[in-house]
Amino acid sequence: MKSLQILPELELGGVETGTVDLAKYLVNHHQETVVVSAGGELVETLQSLGAVHYNLAVHKKSLFSMLRCVFRLAEIIRKEGIDLVHARSRVPAWIAYAACRLTHTVFLTTCHGYYSKHLMSRVMGWGKFVVAPSQIIARHMIDDFAVCPQRIRLIPRSVDREKFTFIPPEHKNRSEFVVAIIGRLTPLKGHIHFIKAMQKVRRVIPNIKVWIIGAAAKSKPHYREDLELLVKRLGLSDIVEFLGKRRDIPELLSKINLLVLASTAHEAFGRVVLEAQAAGVPVVATRVGGVVDIIDDGVDGVLVTPGDPESMSGGVIRVLKDQELSSRLAKNAYVKVCSKFSLEKMAEKTLELYQEAVSAKNILVIKLSALGDLILSMPALKAIRKAEPPPGKITCLAGKAIAPILNHCPYIDNMIIYDFKDRDKGIFGLLRLGRQLRDNNFDFVIDLQNNRKSHILSAFSFAHLRYGYKNGKFSFLLNKRVAEDKFILAPIEHQFRILKMLGIELKDRKIELWPSKEDMKYIDTFLESEWLNKGQPLAGIHLGSSRRWFTKRWPLEYIARLSENLAGGGIRVVITGESSSPEELEMLKGLAKKSRPIIACGRTTINQLVCLIRRCSVFVAGDTAPLHIASAVETPVVALFGPTDPKRHAPSEEDVTILRKELPCQPCYKAECATIECMKQISPEEVEQAILKLLNAAREAKSVL
Repeated sequence: MKSLQILPELELGGVETGTVDLAKYLVNHHQETVVVSAGGELVETLQSLGAVHYNLAVHKKSLFSMLRCVFRLAEIIRKEGIDLVHARSRVPAWIAYAACRLTHTVFLTTCHGYYSKHLMSRVMGWGKFVVAPSQIIARHMIDDFAVCPQRIRLIPRSVDREKFTFIPPEHKNRSEFVVAIIGRLTPLKGHIHFIKAMQKVRRVIPNIKVWIIGAAAKSKPHYREDLELLVKRLGLSDIVEFLGKRRDIPELLSKINLLVLASTAHEAFGRVVLEAQAAGVPVVATRVGGVVDIIDDGVDGVLVTPGDPESMSGGVIRVLKDQELSSRLAKNAYVKVCSKFSLEKMAEKTLELYQEAVSAKNILVIKLSALGDLILSMPALKAIRKAEPPPGKITCLAGKAIAPILNHCPYIDNMIIYDFKDRDKGIFGLLRLGRQLRDNNFDFVIDLQNNRKSHILSAFSFAHLRYGYKNGKFSFLLNKRVAEDKFILAPIEHQFRILKMLGIELKDRKIELWPSKEDMKYIDTFLESEWLNKGQPLAGIHLGSSRRWFTKRWPLEYIARLSENLAGGGIRVVITGESSSPEELEMLKGLAKKSRPIIACGRTTINQLVCLIRRCSVFVAGDTAPLHIASAVETPVVALFGPTDPKRHAPSEEDVTILRKELPCQPCYKAECATIECMKQISPEEVEQAILKLLNAAREAKSVL
C-alpha cells in the first residue's frame, strides 16, 4: 500500500512534526509514502528518512492556484500509484478531494483544529474516515459538520520519545525557575494572558525566567511587537526573553522547570504538552479542547481557566513552590505518555486505518420498489457479501414498503429506508436523501433498480463508481454501465450482468428469506384460531397484484370457484393479499359461502406472509411477489401468467407449474386491458388439476422418504 500525506507546509510545528514522524514509521515498516506540501525546513529531514516529497503550492487559497494543483496532484497520484490520500488541512483537503475524485483514490482527513462552521471547513468531514485527535474535536465534527459517528476515528497525536530525555524536576536548577510557553505567536495561543500571569507570579517568586518560544504567524506579523510592548509596559523586560522559532526544543525543555499552555480557543490536542511531559517538565494548561484528554487535573498536570491570568498564575505558583507536587505530576505524566501517546501507538493505529480504508469497501445497493424484484435480489446480495466480507460494509437503500423483508438479512450491514410517500416525497425529499447517502461516503453503488430516480440517487451519493444498466433512464449519471442484452434474461441473470463488471459471478441461485420466530408463532396462532385441522392440506391463493398491474389479476369469481372445488376435496383454502378493497373481500366471501376460506388479506406483515406461505401445501399466484416467496420457501406453486413473460419473471425451480395461454397479444406488458383475456382463459378447473398434481407429487415424495 502506498499513501500520500498533504499539508500546507513543512515548517516547524505540531502538525508538520507529526507528518514527518508518521512518514518515518511507515518507511521503517516497509510502507511507501509520499508527502506533498509547499516546502519548509522539515523537507530535508523527511527525505533523509526515505520518504518522497513533492513541492506544490497547496497553501495558496487562490482558486486558480488550487485548480492547477488539483490536476498536478492527480498526476502525482497516478504516477506514484497512490492508494490513499491523507489531508491534514483545509486548502490542501479541497485540492486532494478533487484529485481523488478524478483518480478514484481513497480520501482521508485529520482534523487538527476546531474549525469554524464555514463552507471552506466542510471538506474536512468528507473523508472516508475522519481522524480526530481528541474527543472534543470528534464531537465538534459530529455536531457541527454532520459527520457520521461511524466514520470518526479517534487517534491521539503522539510524541517521539527518542528525541527527549526525561529529567525529573528535582534534578533541575531551582535557583532560577524557567517558565516557558511554546507555540506560534497568535492571539489564540493566549500569550497576553500568559504575560499578565507572569507579572503576578513574579511578585511571589522573584527568581523566575520567562521564555516565549515561537515566531509570529504569517497572518499576524506585528503580533510579536505587541507582546514585546506589553512586556515592557508591565516591567517584565528583565525576566522575559523572546527566543523566536527554534529547532532545539528537546534541548530547551531540558532546562525548563514549567511549561504553560495558555490557549483561549479549543486546541485539537496540544502536542507541545506531550513533548514537555516526555522531557519531565510539569505542565499548567488551560482547560480547552483536547488538552483535557491529556491532563487529569492534579494527577499529571494542572488545568486552569482560559483567559484568566489570576487562575493561571495560581496554578504556576502552586507547582513551582511545591517540589513534591511538581515531581509527582511529571512522573505520572511520563507514565501516561509512554502508555497512551507514544509514536508507535499513533502510527500503528494510523497504518491500520489506512489498510482498512483501502481494503474495506463501503457499498450501497439500491432497490427502491417491487417486493418480488427485491426477493430475487437475494442471490446478488449473497454474492456481493462473499466478494466483500467484513470489514467491508454493505448498505441497502430500499423503499419503506418492501424494506422489512431485509430485517434479518445476514448479507447486509445497514439499511437506509426510502419513504417516497411522506418524508422523502418530492425534490426536497430526494435532496435530503441524497445528503444522507453522501454522509455515508460510499465507495461504489450497485443500482439494481435502474430507473431515473435510482440513477439520480446513485449520482447524489457521490460514490466514485456507480454500476448499472445503460438504458436511457438518466443512465449517463452512472460511470460503470452495461448495455441491455438483446436476449430475454431471467431476473437473477439480469442482475448478475451488473455484478459481472465487479468480477462477481452467479454461482448460487438459491433465494433465502429470514422471518423471525415471532413471525412464525403469529402464523401458528392465526391458523389455530381459524380451526385448521392438523394434517389438513392448505392451499394458498393470492388475491390480486399491485394496483398498477390490474391486468395481472385472476377474476374474483374464478378464485371463489377454485376455493369451492378444493374445499370439496378436503383441501382448506387461505386467501392472501392486501386489505385495500373491503368491497372485493365481501364479494369473495359471498361467492365462496360453502368453502368459507381463511381470509388473511391485510392481516400479515411481509415476514408473517412468508411464514404463512411456508405453511401452505401449495400456493397459487400471478406474477407478483408472493410467487417468489413461495419459490424461496420451497412451497409448490402454480404461477398464472398473462401480460408478462414467464421467461423473464417466473422462478426456475422444478416445483413451479406455469399456466399461460399463448395469445397473439402476449406479452403486452400493459397495465390496462378491456378484456384481460389472457387471464380469463386460465380456468379454475385447470388450476385445480395443477394443484392436485403438485399435492400428489409431494405425497409420493414423502412416502419414498
